[in-house]
Amino acid sequence: MREFTAKRIREIPPSGIRRFFDIAATMKDVISLGIGEPDFVTPEPIIEAGIASLRRGETHYTSNSGILELRQALSQHLEKLYGVSYDPETEILITVGVSEALHISLLATVEPGEEVIVVEPCFVAYKPAVIFAGGVPVVVSAKLEDNFEVSASQIEPKITPRTKAILLGYPNNPTGAVMSREKLAEIAALAEKYDLLVISDEIYDRLVYGVEHTCFASLPGMKGRTVLLGGFSKSYAMTGWRIGYVCATANIMAQIRKVHQYAIMCAPTTAQVAALEALRCGEEYVQKMVAEYDRRRRLITKGLNDIGLECFEPKGAFYAFPSIRATGLSSEEFSERLLYEEKVAVVPGNAFGECGEGFVRCSYATAYEKIEEALERIERFVKRIRK
Repeated sequence: MREFTAKRIREIPPSGIRRFFDIAATMKDVISLGIGEPDFVTPEPIIEAGIASLRRGETHYTSNSGILELRQALSQHLEKLYGVSYDPETEILITVGVSEALHISLLATVEPGEEVIVVEPCFVAYKPAVIFAGGVPVVVSAKLEDNFEVSASQIEPKITPRTKAILLGYPNNPTGAVMSREKLAEIAALAEKYDLLVISDEIYDRLVYGVEHTCFASLPGMKGRTVLLGGFSKSYAMTGWRIGYVCATANIMAQIRKVHQYAIMCAPTTAQVAALEALRCGEEYVQKMVAEYDRRRRLITKGLNDIGLECFEPKGAFYAFPSIRATGLSSEEFSERLLYEEKVAVVPGNAFGECGEGFVRCSYATAYEKIEEALERIERFVKRIRK
């Protein structure tokens, strides 16, 4: 028989993260610094709002765009935080997590063969999502010496007549980098100069430490050429609720909504009600979680540097991205041996792009005491390697 599966799908490798999780799941006493998920339980009022919704019998479809009250609250939330105004009726769509928001935004905006500039290291789904949409990912590599911030001068040489969009993910997974407003403004000028769309994944927008997050759409003149992606998973510890959003001008959103209508219908009703409660009462919980992440961030960054694994100070998200080049091991060798020999799970940096080789991702979304123990185990491992 002929091959029935699509070549473009066959050529995409499985997620580089999953293999190590699968191995770790078969082992006892593993400390995981791998998973990009809050270790906090969803705050109680948010859980109760979801339960109450079920008890009220709210088990039916919502509008394709999502519950209007949620969209209104989200519009007010973004206006208050970043001064960017979206019409809740026509410019906001509630999605099944930011993963859906990413996929439908690319499907709705990218023609077959058009190029999308992807800044790496980045979330593992970025390049596959571009390919799924028929586009061509063009990589720009952020560098450690620049604190993994990308510059307009790096992006501009990659722009061709086929370039349609720039895909940004800051605060960054896996590096923890946060882009300065000045550098984002330079990229905005490029988008204007070459008439490009910017797809800005800002799922970690609330998880920043000692710096301010700049919403790309809030930059002068950028709302009209920005597709803003965000969600509730990270800030409110709601990963399993699968609730995100996409914001764009009405003309762009009309096409994104169309993809959502045919693929999804609507995001889960219970999760939408819980998200509304998160916007209403969740701020104190966000601040408590951010304070605890900050405490862990300082512990893991200092600990890794003391071990001799150079690690720049992450300013956002909940990841550290240390260099392991001093050990002489590749990212995959380091990660696999550390898992088997010391039962600490990290993610090899090359899972996030070729420029991630020589690094590993360590999530500090785990208990402080577990991070302390993980650092002791990593130190033992590194000392053995260097003998």
